[in-house]
Amino acid sequence: MSPTRSPADARPSTFDPSTATIAIVTFNRSGLLTRLLESIALMDPKPGHVVIVDNASTDDTTELVESYREKLGTQLVYRRLETNTGGSGGFSEGMKVAYELGSTWIWLMDDDVEIIPDGLERMGHWTPRFKSIQGRRYDFDGSEFYWQYRVAEPLAIPIPFAPAGFDESGFKPMNSGCFEGMFIHRDIVGQIGLPDPRFFIYWDDQLYGWLASRKTTSVIVDEFVLRRTREIKQWDMGIRHMNASSNAYRYYIMRNRAHIKNYYRALHVYNPVLFGAGTALTFGKELIRLFFVERTVRGTSNLLRGLRDGGKIARDASWRPMPALEGVGG
Repeated sequence: MSPTRSPADARPSTFDPSTATIAIVTFNRSGLLTRLLESIALMDPKPGHVVIVDNASTDDTTELVESYREKLGTQLVYRRLETNTGGSGGFSEGMKVAYELGSTWIWLMDDDVEIIPDGLERMGHWTPRFKSIQGRRYDFDGSEFYWQYRVAEPLAIPIPFAPAGFDESGFKPMNSGCFEGMFIHRDIVGQIGLPDPRFFIYWDDQLYGWLASRKTTSVIVDEFVLRRTREIKQWDMGIRHMNASSNAYRYYIMRNRAHIKNYYRALHVYNPVLFGAGTALTFGKELIRLFFVERTVRGTSNLLRGLRDGGKIARDASWRPMPALEGVGG
């Protein structure tokens, strides 16, 4: 399946690929990381830097990365962390490194995707107009992956049936984000700070994208630039799919509602009734995921434990949002 060109192709672009950095987070998945690095080696054009943050992998990730240092055709920066900080900590570190390198554009991605060869060029078409951009992805089977790009702000949950189609403009406004392909300008990073490592996993990218949308017009564009390389168990709901989860995800999806609540409070958009409804809907969705995708009732305790620990976070008087970075790193 080959991507189709969007109306952006008719626009002259001032985008310089060398000003972009791809920041990748990996953990014990050297096989998947190999496919991503191979796709980067085939990219045209290439970014100025590739930053790989290794969350203390115990497999052969270090040796693999070093074997690609001369193959990528661009500067490789490898950061191996001493402990596993989760996707949240990894992306926070990756963003920090990319920002301190002086990157104008930062393209975040997990290790379970590969890049369409001209993906960076396609994203670059939109940079004269927008500073927070999300491209599209193919799923593992080659189908068009649907991502929930809109958030019901008072509820702080994604809208699952936001329209998938694009009009002739080739873009749609979004108020969310996904670290599997977020493409963001350093000016916005400077204003909203780094991704919050306290999330560990889950909700961190949605919250970060929402913060970005408060500073600039954020968009998802009709450009297929990534392909997922890992198959995930799903429940086919007809027009949408629901993915399988894990006990860790169930815990953090409920616990981290408290971090979102604290951000909402700090930004004076918190409505306790509506936010509470969003939390209840999230809990219900996770029960459905357990029953219909994973076909088990075990795991409910992790949801309850997440709610309990989230209550402690919400009551922490010392909690503060991530600070802005303006003036840091040039």
